[in-house]
Amino acid sequence: MGRRKNLYCQIMEAIFQKHYRAGVTEMPFERSEIVRVAEDLGIRLPKNLGDILYSFRYRTSLPQSIVEKAPEGYEWIIRPSGRGRYKFMLAIASAIAPSSILVETKILDATPGIINKYALSDEQALLAKLRYNRLVDIFTSLTCYSLQNHLRTTAPGIGQVETDEIYIGIDKRGVHYILPVQAKGGRERIGIVQIEQDLAVCAAKFPELICRPIAAQFMRDDLIAIFECEQTSQGIRVVAEKHYRLVPPDELSPEELEGYRKRPL
Repeated sequence: MGRRKNLYCQIMEAIFQKHYRAGVTEMPFERSEIVRVAEDLGIRLPKNLGDILYSFRYRTSLPQSIVEKAPEGYEWIIRPSGRGRYKFMLAIASAIAPSSILVETKILDATPGIINKYALSDEQALLAKLRYNRLVDIFTSLTCYSLQNHLRTTAPGIGQVETDEIYIGIDKRGVHYILPVQAKGGRERIGIVQIEQDLAVCAAKFPELICRPIAAQFMRDDLIAIFECEQTSQGIRVVAEKHYRLVPPDELSPEELEGYRKRPL
């Protein structure tokens, strides 16, 4: 994994340096450049070229040589720009990461044991725990239903995108909502590009519904951080954050339940 990441870094560094000029804020490039750069560097490419771009857009930070060329308060991100086209763009730095001092709420774990035993990845395990424990419902105070997971579709001006899961929600007035969910393991990062794409997909596919983008991440053990985000004039911002710990019945005491009653809604 470390060697593969190093090779990916070499490729992205080469593409960035090819287009970078001091003062630029946007640099288009094509996916086909990955092949040419890899040949020049003598790097054997993976069968799935998309994994290189996916890694830096969703899993890990760009190489330090790229990061350091962003002005203070900004960061370089990769955005899709049509079929087979992308662009490096300067964006206001806005990492979405769990708070280290936020209070936890214990939830009795309703995840079936057989699901815990055979979950194949952090992302899939997290999506399952969100679903079986109705954590999206609890977090949003809506009644939510999973509509589809791993939705692959296209968004105007962006191209192909993927959302980990889509929920439909309804409130006590009968108003309907669309809730795109991005799920991340503990070592991955929640990217603002994904939230922007979720908003674009919902605007195109569900224009009549109120969109409330959600992101979730494993912190450690069965501690899950959930965020609700919003598009503002300053970019994507976090509206709400909660931490839920899934526990067996004997780990939730009467005193803790009494304490929850005193918390503000």
